[in-house]
Amino acid sequence: QVQLVESGGGLVQPGGSLRVSCAASGSIFGIGLMAWYRQEPGKQRELVAGITSSGNTNYADSKKGRFTISRDNAKNTVHLQMNSLKPEDTAVYYCHADVRTNAHSSTYFRYWGQGTQVTVSS
Repeated sequence: QVQLVESGGGLVQPGGSLRVSCAASGSIFGIGLMAWYRQEPGKQRELVAGITSSGNTNYADSKKGRFTISRDNAKNTVHLQMNSLKPEDTAVYYCHADVRTNAHSSTYFRYWGQGTQVTVSS
């Protein structure tokens, strides 16, 4: 089994910064894409940013220039640095990873963290 545990959410004022992190643990023989998604109440989960194992990144248009995704392959972690936060950034942020759980198989399985609340408010 694989667990993704997020940390670092909380309350921040508009214009402030916050860094959320996610650590993967368990039966891991490789991690492909890692990403952050967000979800507001009553809305669908949407991609915030993704990063491949080689470091290629992509961002939602509304987050470009303010958010930075990074990962540490040796530690199986992914981070999201969020700057110039706006009230509309408020959501539960979920970590996602494609994980290879068998040394003899090339199949990757999708895993999600439990989510961490980010609230931007004065």
